[in-house]
Amino acid sequence: MATQASAITFLSTPGQGFAGGLSFVQNYFGQPFALLVVAAVFLPLFRRLNVYTAYEYLGRRFDRKTRLLAAGVFLLQRGVGAGLTVYAPAIVLSAVFGWRLDATILASGLVVIAYTSIGGFDAVSITQKYQMGLIFLGMAAAFGIAAAKVLHQVGASDAYAVAGAMGRINPIDWSLDYHRRYTVWSGLIGGFFLSLSYFGTDQSQVQRYIGSGSVGQARLGLIFNAIVKIPMQFVILLLGVLVFVFYQFAPTPVVFNQTAWRNAPPRAVAAIGADFAAARATEQQATRAWLAARRVGAPAPARRALEQAAVSAHARVERVRAEANAVVRAAEPHGTSNDADYVFIHFIVEQLPHGLIGLLVAVFFAATLSSKSAELNALGSTTTVDIYRNLVRPRASEAHYVAASRIFTVMWG
Repeated sequence: MATQASAITFLSTPGQGFAGGLSFVQNYFGQPFALLVVAAVFLPLFRRLNVYTAYEYLGRRFDRKTRLLAAGVFLLQRGVGAGLTVYAPAIVLSAVFGWRLDATILASGLVVIAYTSIGGFDAVSITQKYQMGLIFLGMAAAFGIAAAKVLHQVGASDAYAVAGAMGRINPIDWSLDYHRRYTVWSGLIGGFFLSLSYFGTDQSQVQRYIGSGSVGQARLGLIFNAIVKIPMQFVILLLGVLVFVFYQFAPTPVVFNQTAWRNAPPRAVAAIGADFAAARATEQQATRAWLAARRVGAPAPARRALEQAAVSAHARVERVRAEANAVVRAAEPHGTSNDADYVFIHFIVEQLPHGLIGLLVAVFFAATLSSKSAELNALGSTTTVDIYRNLVRPRASEAHYVAASRIFTVMWG
């Protein structure tokens, strides 16, 4: 789980909940079934053959060309992906806190290169336990504060009603319409094969269970992941929904990426800002009127009419916000981040006490380190076992291969 959960998970997923509700959780519905297949079929096979990498198995099952092709695809895909999962959160953190982008990247990058290359698999395994503990602690603290702030504004029943009316309470969609992005069926089918490929053939995951003490221990880790992953993603998305409800009653910016908004054309900023302020005033007035009618038990037709007025007012706010984001994209055509990525970090900086801001920033760095260490370790071991030992030095000593894997880990880092 620590390998999968990068900083993007904890920065962007609450923004996903803020913008689209809980529907994204359906993406993981197929994962438990895939993990059961991996635990029953893949794991015993890898352990019986005593391989270091998933691609070493392909060499035995087919031939060297197949092994090299799969290893090469993994190195290219994971190498690029690892860079993006460092770069994306660094952009957000540097924009919000005013840090230098290169310094933000190096601050986490050099640390993870050092301990992963020196300590190898054991260092990855040990540090990930503490990093995951810190992540759970920080997200639990953020969730508790967000819930308290929402309940300070409105009651639990009203909060649920607002989130539901605005389309944020939508964890299940049985629709067969393939134009819908997230449904139960896309999650079960697509999520199953996506998870089967990731956990069954991606070395960053395969190394986690083939390097464990026993088959039983490895299966326990996989089953734990199968049980905990969906609830964890649900809670992170629900945190985004809580932030959404909070901002229905608290001042909210037109664009959460304030740095980009300040760089937009002043005339457009002024015009859209005025439209947004008017739309927000109408939305808040309509929402409060609807909730007041709910509390006093007004007739159902009156409540439905007031609810529809609140939903329509919210739709207008969303249109103005979309217009503002279009202006930002036009002003920065090479911009790399979605505005939803800035929602959670904006909430943290504006609403949390300073000590907890520090804790959450530590969470983002811990998530970066935990995912990067496993990926670097996998890149280093695959380069050593499938490329270097297979093609360059097939008969060197074990000590030589350990030294080579450290060098390749640093190179990939």
